[in-house]
Amino acid sequence: MNLKSLLLEQKIALPDNFFDNIAKYKEHLFKWNKVHNLTGAKDEKTVDKFIYDSIFPITFLPKCKNLLDIGTGAGFPGLILAMGLPNTEVTLVEPLAKRASFLQFIKADLNLANVRVVKKRVEEMPSEIFDLVTSRAVTDTQMLLKLSENFRDKNSKLLFYKGERVYDEVSQNIKHRVIKTENRHYLLIGEDV
Repeated sequence: MNLKSLLLEQKIALPDNFFDNIAKYKEHLFKWNKVHNLTGAKDEKTVDKFIYDSIFPITFLPKCKNLLDIGTGAGFPGLILAMGLPNTEVTLVEPLAKRASFLQFIKADLNLANVRVVKKRVEEMPSEIFDLVTSRAVTDTQMLLKLSENFRDKNSKLLFYKGERVYDEVSQNIKHRVIKTENRHYLLIGEDV
């Protein structure tokens, strides 16, 4: 089943231009990836899996005004979420110049007014509070909790894209829930989870 059919089957509410933007994004990603090696995803099937993975949380996330994606890489999940949530201000933090340049290029090419690209390590960013902090394939949960300290308050939610080891990484004294799909465990941490 192709990406569009999968997403429509999940009844994910997506903006009208989502699939056009995704098509342009993939075209640029494959071109840039040949030269800059932005991601290990080299074929359409893998990239589609990453996109599905990134956007699926729209099915369970509460509305949020702004979100911070730590270590966005080639755009997973932050850039994809930005395309799916046009009313959410999305800050993509990516320290590697080639990836940050790619994100900046996509932002301009797709005219994504809700995206801000920060070419820094998250530890170097000034403190700012976000409704939601996301991260995929960056580090373990304890380290992500530490890295996100200056960017959340008691009302913020954290969404970490994890594998099966998620249960080893989260302690019972943190309010959380794990949402499972075939290939992913989403760890949602927050006050009223």
